[in-house]
Amino acid sequence: MAKELSDAHRNFFQDVHDVVRLVPVGRVTTYGAIAHYLGARNGARMVGWAMMAAHPQVGPQAIPAYRVVNRLGQLTGRQHFATPTAMQEFLEAEGIQIVDDTVQDFKTRFWDPGTELG
Repeated sequence: MAKELSDAHRNFFQDVHDVVRLVPVGRVTTYGAIAHYLGARNGARMVGWAMMAAHPQVGPQAIPAYRVVNRLGQLTGRQHFATPTAMQEFLEAEGIQIVDDTVQDFKTRFWDPGTELG
C-alpha cells in the first residue's frame, strides 16, 4: 500500500512543482538548484521524489519534469517517463541537444531559480 504524504511533504512538492513550471522552454535546471532555492540545501533527493509525483499530471496542469536533470546535466529521471526516450524527446523538441543521456552545452542551458527568481 502506498504511504500517504504528510502535509509538509505535500507543500514541498507543490513548491517544487511551482518552480519547475517556471523553467523556460529550452532551458533545464537541477534537483539541487531547486532544493537550494526552496531553502532545502540538501533536499535534491526530495525534489526528485516531487518530480516522480508530477508525472501523472497532463494538460494545463502538467509539470515539465523533463526539464529537471542532475548536476552534471544527465537525464537521470528518464526511467520515470512513459518510454525510455521520452525525456530526451521532450528536450530535443525544445532545441536542447542530448548526447549519451546528457544535455550538451549544459552551462548555457542551465536555469538557476536562485538567480532568475531572486
